Amino acid sequence: MATFSIGEIEELTGIKAHVLRYWESVIPGIAPRKDIGGRRAYSDRDLDLILRLKYLIYEKKFTIEGARSQLITEMTRYDTHADTLDEIRRLRSELTGVYLLVRKYRR
Repeated sequence: MATFSIGEIEELTGIKAHVLRYWESVIPGIAPRKDIGGRRAYSDRDLDLILRLKYLIYEKKFTIEGARSQLITEMTRYDTHADTLDEIRRLRSELTGVYLLVRKYRR
């Protein structure tokens, strides 16, 4: 399972670090691990939630509270399709790895 720093998440999603930290405080599903120094390590699941939250807020014009409620509803609904979601997460993780590798060599 890949982990991402807050800077990598910022680059991948276009969401500023201070917004990501705020979202962590109001969206219970976004919970990056922190190392001894307090640096965040976001998981693939965190990335998925951030991208979904970004879509709901910026594209669908949900409020934070509305997006939070929508995410909770979706999580309970999608628990029955865990195998499909695991496959999607695995593919997204692989594609993100390829993207980061290409970006590294394009510089």
